[in-house]
Amino acid sequence: MDLGFKGQVALVTGAGSQIGFGKEIALSLAREGCEAIAVTDINLDDAKLTCEAVKAAGAKSIAVKADVTNKAEVDAMVKEVINEFGDIDILCNVAGAIMGSGPFEDQDPAIWEKEVALNLFNPMYVAAAVLPGMRKKGKGAIVNIGSGSSHMYSHGVGVYAQAKGALDIFTKQLATAEAPNKIRVNCVAPGPAPTNFIKGPDKQAIIDFLKKELPLGRATSAEDIANATLFFASDVSIDISGQVLHVSGASVM
Repeated sequence: MDLGFKGQVALVTGAGSQIGFGKEIALSLAREGCEAIAVTDINLDDAKLTCEAVKAAGAKSIAVKADVTNKAEVDAMVKEVINEFGDIDILCNVAGAIMGSGPFEDQDPAIWEKEVALNLFNPMYVAAAVLPGMRKKGKGAIVNIGSGSSHMYSHGVGVYAQAKGALDIFTKQLATAEAPNKIRVNCVAPGPAPTNFIKGPDKQAIIDFLKKELPLGRATSAEDIANATLFFASDVSIDISGQVLHVSGASVM
């Protein structure tokens, strides 16, 4: 099936982790014929590794360092990508992280602010920077990476989940606002996955536990999230916008 990626330019944020969603999304775009894929991360060395892998998969690529919680750095990053490859057709907002945990009353408000900046303001900043070029082209696809935690309430009070819930709303609002410009905006909400989100010496034990507890009996993989992301980014979903798709082993329905 032709996904319509020929000649397209994509930007993937949070693509530095070598076991993360961002790298797999970038590689999948390259394998499916996307012409150029810019990858960005706050860790430039890691982004360069992904960049080289994307080139090996057959696409043009550049790695750009950016703190995506800083609007000025986001604007400069997007400008660099446009100068290199032209206006962006596909934006995959992947960058995000869990920073705080523990009892609500003991959480640090400074961490709350950082979590909201990274998980909500970051995709807003990047979308705002790429939208003018998409409007000029009269088309575009934005895919935000959300979280199943936005629909799970038994894990205590967590600002990460709250920010991802707000990202769901932003996805729907932006999809409505940009529909007349033929710009589609959707969200993929992953379940627990063996990426850097699961840390510590007990990582394998946690993964094994998830396999037992999740209805489908498996942990969500980076490939699962990449497949869903490419679906939303492609012409196959040309009539779909404003949707949040949970890819989570049936843990959220």
